[in-house]
Amino acid sequence: MNLSISGHHVEVTPALREYVTTKLRRIRHHFDQVIDVNVILSVEKLVQRAEMKLLVAGREIFAEATHTDLYAAVDTLIDKLDRQVIKHKQKRQNYSGSALKRIPEPA
Repeated sequence: MNLSISGHHVEVTPALREYVTTKLRRIRHHFDQVIDVNVILSVEKLVQRAEMKLLVAGREIFAEATHTDLYAAVDTLIDKLDRQVIKHKQKRQNYSGSALKRIPEPA
């Protein structure tokens, strides 16, 4: 998994980088086929913003969150991405069903 964390108008400290990395473990717990992760942390006036783009097998998942605290924005962002990843995983599992010619016809 390639991880890229960048900051706009904010310095990405080692503590902040470690916080994002530990939160990403929750997503990898549900879906381990994450190829690439791009995280952008930014500050605009008094609003802290976090956005993340995940490249998983077959899809690109994007989410963003804003809050007055950057750590709270990251928490909200991870919650959103977690829901999207679980939904994507369920769709992949449900899609790989049996072929139509193998389904018995009702009598």
